[in-house]
Amino acid sequence: MLVITNATVLANEGEMRSAHIWIEDGVIRRLTDTKEPIPAHAEVRDAAGNFVSPGFIDMHVHLREPGFEHKETIATGTRSAAKGGFTTIACMPNTRPVTDTPETVQLILDKAEQEGIVKVLPYGSITKNELGRELTDFVALKQAGVIGFTDDGVGVQNAQMMKDAMKWAKELDMPVIAHCEDDSLVKGAAVTDGEFARKHGLKGIPNESEAIHVGRDILLSEATGVHYHVCHVSTEQSIRLIRQAKQFGIRVTAEVCPHHLLLSDEDIPGMDANWKMNPPLRTPRDVAACIEALEDGTIDIVVTDHAPHSEEEKAKGMDLAPFGIVGLETAFPLLYTKFVATGKWPLALLVKRMTADPANIFGLPTGRLEEGAPADITVIDLETEHEVDPSAFLTKGRNTPFTGWKLKGWPVMTLVDGRVVWSK
Repeated sequence: MLVITNATVLANEGEMRSAHIWIEDGVIRRLTDTKEPIPAHAEVRDAAGNFVSPGFIDMHVHLREPGFEHKETIATGTRSAAKGGFTTIACMPNTRPVTDTPETVQLILDKAEQEGIVKVLPYGSITKNELGRELTDFVALKQAGVIGFTDDGVGVQNAQMMKDAMKWAKELDMPVIAHCEDDSLVKGAAVTDGEFARKHGLKGIPNESEAIHVGRDILLSEATGVHYHVCHVSTEQSIRLIRQAKQFGIRVTAEVCPHHLLLSDEDIPGMDANWKMNPPLRTPRDVAACIEALEDGTIDIVVTDHAPHSEEEKAKGMDLAPFGIVGLETAFPLLYTKFVATGKWPLALLVKRMTADPANIFGLPTGRLEEGAPADITVIDLETEHEVDPSAFLTKGRNTPFTGWKLKGWPVMTLVDGRVVWSK
């Protein structure tokens, strides 16, 4: 028996209350008043009044293994996740080899079991080698253990290919998770088509490159009935389409990253590739639209799109460096500090978008802090302020635009199935 004592938890009505959390056999058995006596034989972890949340769930992570272990491994990525308070992460298939066969899926699951410290859920690719030419064997991939199908990193350019994929996925009751990008509009561009691109004479990535695929795929989702999930939404146009689709009852869900809620292209300080990601940082108008959409539920969940790269790769500059930033260890502190601590959001909204909502959308048993739920738990210090210091990250990646930001809301302990996997 493990008891987390003196925890501050959210009550059903969104108010805070103090509680002891009783855990046995990896499951939350009881939440009781703090006056409840603790038996002598129990193991005790004192939360010391810190906020205790269901473990965070990140449905969009790049663990890089197999094939890119110089960027990240399942071992380092899951430790980074635990430090960030995440207890479940879903890994994207743009590895080498691509996660397009049962053998590669099994490799990831075996590695996660042997070397990982949080729950790892693999996606399978929609097309073989993510080339957009031939569908993978969806049946075999589902049997191997994938939780959905995506070619994240590239958009599926052929509409018939995507419709066929959706038909198969619907038959298997599996979601299609789409990286929305029309390649014909983005070649040779590294930043959004906005103020920064104009200032530096760069070709820009237009908003419609994302929204065209969102609109196309919504229509295909309506035609097939599949659960269609939009990756890393970043534009006001995409949000309009998703909002309308939901109003018509189309089965579409969507995610947004912290950086698209906090930064615009006008914040980019120079030709520093730590500010280069895909989708790119958009205009202030797009940022405002993303915030509103997360608040009103048009966008359902927060993800990190954690995308580690080596320092050598990012040193190639804005034009040549790969897209992507790390995000697992800073996601909650960033959003807590900028939205909750300032009074713009209730804490319950942020927690829900990072726990219960992704669990509900993807049919996971986690994301709840209640009796009978898996004891996936994050303890968070909401008061102490620390600077973002990439040299202290557990991920191999150091590629973040948030270096030096002073934030509150840092996790101090993470439990998976009742076992402490990380503590400060």
